[in-house]
Amino acid sequence: QVQLVESGGGLVQAGGSLRLSCAASGRIKGINTMGWYRQAPGKQRELVATITSGGSTDYADSVKGRFTISRDNAKNTVYLQMNSLKPEDTAVYYCRLAQPTNYWGKGTLVTVSS
Repeated sequence: QVQLVESGGGLVQAGGSLRLSCAASGRIKGINTMGWYRQAPGKQRELVATITSGGSTDYADSVKGRFTISRDNAKNTVYLQMNSLKPEDTAVYYCRLAQPTNYWGKGTLVTVSS
């Protein structure tokens, strides 16, 4: 009923930038929270950032000041601007939509080389 498609991952050098996008389609409710999570090899999936339909944001301490989450409600799309990337940011990044049922995208790989 809900599909999430991420894009924008890739390989970047440390200090570089990437912008991830996640487009949601299907039965999208007007009030929801969208967010980005990541999972590095051998580690658990962790929160990166979330944004409500009203624009309230939350960030993991590890990305504060470097990453910015935003959304376009008309397009049901959430973005993650990632600056000053570090090798430890390397992970598969997943998009999540909570309304309140959780939906997940398939993920996009971000690799940061040192």
